[in-house]
Amino acid sequence: MTTTIAPGATFRDNLARLPSIDGISRVELLDAAGEIVATIENQPGKQGSLAVYAYLGAAFGMLDAAAADHGLAIFAEHTPDARARPGAHPNVDRLLAIAAGGDALRIAVVGAG
Repeated sequence: MTTTIAPGATFRDNLARLPSIDGISRVELLDAAGEIVATIENQPGKQGSLAVYAYLGAAFGMLDAAAADHGLAIFAEHTPDARARPGAHPNVDRLLAIAAGGDALRIAVVGAG
């Protein structure tokens, strides 16, 4: 398990505290039946979310309510924006749903190559 970070006020600062995503191809989110319900690829525009979800998997072992709450703190200013504009930040929306009592997901980190 990875030690959790103390999230700061901005997403940019929080990203700088997270482990590198070098060598990660994607993160797969799996439901209780082991079915992939979402994938976050290592590509521009998604690398911040990839870093957060990979970190949450390492730090919590599962994307449950506690991990989701921590993830929402890491997303910082994007969290209230996601609440105000549902659908604008789907990876934050997923955390909001789990924090509100949605089903926990397993996080599988898939290496590159």
